Amino acid sequence: MTERADAFEEIAAQMRVLGRRFKTMIAERAAEVHPQLQPSSYHILVFLIENGPTRGSALACQFDIDKGAISRQIQHLLDLGLAERTADPDDGRAQLVSASARAREVLDRAHVQQQLNWQRRLEGWSAEELRSFADQLGRFNGDLT
Repeated sequence: MTERADAFEEIAAQMRVLGRRFKTMIAERAAEVHPQLQPSSYHILVFLIENGPTRGSALACQFDIDKGAISRQIQHLLDLGLAERTADPDDGRAQLVSASARAREVLDRAHVQQQLNWQRRLEGWSAEELRSFADQLGRFNGDLT
């Protein structure tokens, strides 16, 4: 193998490890928000907090899942008191889904805890190393689109 091919193999291996770890971390974060919150619904909830009220059809497009599946996820969030529905002011026939005040409060606390966890895990990294990693990760994510 060439040096470049070896590097791609190592990247693939590290991405598999990262994927498994993130899956576990997301499940833990979801459980912190609510013991019955499904990880897939957690992603939707975070999106709603970051982007504001959104139509279900737009969520289906964003997460590349069918409307039936997104409806079930929205209902799950509603049942747990983590989301609310309101009429779309631009189209009275449509509804918007938004994160509830309770969800925002719980996720704000979880975000603070997550930042503390990252700081603890990466305490041996210099500010320069952290900035470089953030820059490279941003570049990588940009290239994935």
